[in-house]
Amino acid sequence: MKSVVISGSGLFTPEQIITNDELVASYNQYVDQFNTQHATAIAGGEVEALEHSSSEFIEKASGIKARHVLYKDGILDADVMHPLFPRRNEEQAPEMVEMALSAAREAMAQANKTAADIDLIICAASNMQRPYPALSIELQQLLGAAGYAFDMNVACSSATFAISNAVNAIRGGTAKVVLVVNPEFASPQVNYRSRDSHFIFGDVCTATIVEAEDSCSADNAYRINGMRLKTEFSNNIRCDVGYTEHCFSETDPLVPFFKQQGRKVFKELLPIVADVILAEMASQQVAPEQLKRLWLHQANINMNIFAAKKILGRDPLPEEAPLVLDTYANTASAGSVIAFHKYKTGLSRGDHAILCSFGAGYSVGCLVLQKC
Repeated sequence: MKSVVISGSGLFTPEQIITNDELVASYNQYVDQFNTQHATAIAGGEVEALEHSSSEFIEKASGIKARHVLYKDGILDADVMHPLFPRRNEEQAPEMVEMALSAAREAMAQANKTAADIDLIICAASNMQRPYPALSIELQQLLGAAGYAFDMNVACSSATFAISNAVNAIRGGTAKVVLVVNPEFASPQVNYRSRDSHFIFGDVCTATIVEAEDSCSADNAYRINGMRLKTEFSNNIRCDVGYTEHCFSETDPLVPFFKQQGRKVFKELLPIVADVILAEMASQQVAPEQLKRLWLHQANINMNIFAAKKILGRDPLPEEAPLVLDTYANTASAGSVIAFHKYKTGLSRGDHAILCSFGAGYSVGCLVLQKC
């Protein structure tokens, strides 16, 4: 079976930052306005008063301290509470494609690849700005790459599922060098009026180059020894708005907000994650003590510590399971790849590592990697 590697990675980080303190100040202003406006109904028990948030609550619940966003305007305005940005026309590349272009170029440079080398592009993210034409095909045109391209979505597992598809394409002979991009323009999906979720997501884009090992000339490549993917249906993480929404005459139409039942997700999803990782490690004959790095999905610090402890059989050292969610927040499918991109150095040839993402579906994607 053909040996396949990740030979380069790239990262686009928006310049604008929103701290917890900024977010909380805006949210609490909204709460005060709401409670004042509905004071009579609240006093009569008809409406439930909203509760203030705090930076301490957010950090304890998630480990998040700040997040990057493409557009900060509007988010912190208690009368708006969503990003404000102009609608682009058909001649302008959407934000997700621009993000992907930046991350792709860094990944290509790391892998010593040009657009002429790439014959497949996969754009994998938790949301797409349009159904078609595929964002990946527009990126293909802007890069000047040949071959073919497609978009795919497995929520927060999109990156690992896409890398697995890239491996299979190379082994199947339909591609030689694959560019995988994960543009997560997540801030518009956040309900900034929800105490339980107004702090969760940030914007970012990651990219990876996947190719056969015999064509790799990169200095810091990782062989993909094992892949294990699993899905199991759950309603506990949802986004319900689709292309049929205009067909319904609801007075209060659905909005494309992320929503979840966090405690159920923690209880139900983490055992599946641990089982998938441990099963693939056993398949590859990799013992916990052989793992040098765990690049895990960056959704919640408590979930990451729980999963790493389950895999290693002990509390992880900070360098063994690096966290980036404190400054990036939850970046959906890009999170584990950010951790990989920032903390893939320092390993020796032959060292083993895990790249794993998990999320809505439920879905889990696990890659067992080995430093070349």
